[in-house]
Amino acid sequence: MTAISRYARLYFQPTAFVAAPFGLDGRVARLAGGLLWFSAYEVIAVDGGRRMASRLVPVEAVDGFLGTLTEEQAGDARATIARITAQRPALHLGNRVLPLDQPQIMLILNMTPDSFSDGGALIDDPAAAADAGFAMVEAGAAIVDVGGESTRPRAQPVWEGDEIARVEPVVRRLAAGGAIVSIDTRKAAVMKAALEAGAAIVNDVSALCHDPQSVALLARHDCPVVLMHHQGDPQTMQDRPHYDDALIEVYDWLAERIAFAEGAGIARSRLIVDPGIGFGKTLRHNLQLLNGLALFHGLGCPILLGASRKRIIGALSNEAPVDQRLGGSVALALYGAQMGAQILRVHDVPETLQAIRVWRGLRDEALTPPLF
Repeated sequence: MTAISRYARLYFQPTAFVAAPFGLDGRVARLAGGLLWFSAYEVIAVDGGRRMASRLVPVEAVDGFLGTLTEEQAGDARATIARITAQRPALHLGNRVLPLDQPQIMLILNMTPDSFSDGGALIDDPAAAADAGFAMVEAGAAIVDVGGESTRPRAQPVWEGDEIARVEPVVRRLAAGGAIVSIDTRKAAVMKAALEAGAAIVNDVSALCHDPQSVALLARHDCPVVLMHHQGDPQTMQDRPHYDDALIEVYDWLAERIAFAEGAGIARSRLIVDPGIGFGKTLRHNLQLLNGLALFHGLGCPILLGASRKRIIGALSNEAPVDQRLGGSVALALYGAQMGAQILRVHDVPETLQAIRVWRGLRDEALTPPLF
C-alpha cells in the first residue's frame, strides 16, 4: 500500500453505500443528514497538484487512519469528515421552509429565444411563462429557476436591461402566487430586480466572478446563493477546456469561491455548490465529475446537479438531439440522488419526480426498522 506523504493534501469521498444502518453501529456514517449511509471513504492524496495515492478507509477504521497523519492533515481531515456527515439545514425562504434531507426538484424556466425547454416560445408572454411554472409546481417542483440569458456554449451576452425585462414580470407573478423562485443570472442589477420582485434564491453560473457588485449585494440579503463552477465564458468555454485533474481542480475552485463569499459576509449556511456540468468541460471531464460527485459533500454545502438535456447525454446516445434526451436526463438526476445531491435542476419535472419517488420508496423501505 502506497504511503501517504506528510506534505499531501487529503480529499475524502464517501463510498461503499449500504441500504440501511441497522446493526452496523460504528461501521457506517450518514451522508449530510440525508437518506444515504456509507461504510467507507476513498481517501485521495494530492501533492504538487498530482494524485499520489488513493486508499479505501472503512468508517470504523477512520480514527486509526487519522493517527498515521501529521497533526495538520488529521485536523483538516476531521473538519472535512464533519462537513460530510453534518445535517444540511433547511432553506428558510420567507415564510417557506425547504428541507434538504431529501432531493428537491428545481424547474428550469428560461426566458430566452434558444431555451432547451420550449425553444423560446414563452419569451414574449410572461403570463404564459408563469402559468407553465405554476403547472410544474403543481406537478411537484420545489423551486422555479427563472433565467433571461442563455449560458449554453457560444451564447451571446444579453444587456442587463433586456434580461430584467425578460425575467422580472415572470418572477413577480410566480412569487406572488406562492412559488419559490430562483433567479438564474450573473449580473447584480438582475439579481437586485429579481429579489425585489420576490425571488428567494440567486443561482449564479459565474460563482460571483462575473459582476464585482454581486457579492456586496448578496451580502446584504438573507438569500441562498448557488455557486457554480465554470471555466471560461459561454463564448469560449468549450474551445479547449483543460484540467490536469478535473475532479480535484473543480473541488478546490469551489472551496476558494466559498471562502471568497464567506469573507464578503455570505455565510456558508447560505451557499449551495454546483460542479457545473457542461460549463468548460469535455465529455470525459463531465464523467469524472459525476463519478466523483460525492466528493463535493466535503465542502459542507448542499449540492445542486444540473445535467438535464446537456451535451453529455447526446454524446453517450448516438448524438441524440436536445428534445430526445429525456431518458438520459432522468438517469443523471437519479444518479445525483443516489450520490446525495440535494437539488436536481431539470427541464422534465413529472418524469424526474416519478423516478425520484420510486427511489424514495426504496429508501423508505430500507430505512424501516426490520421486525424480528
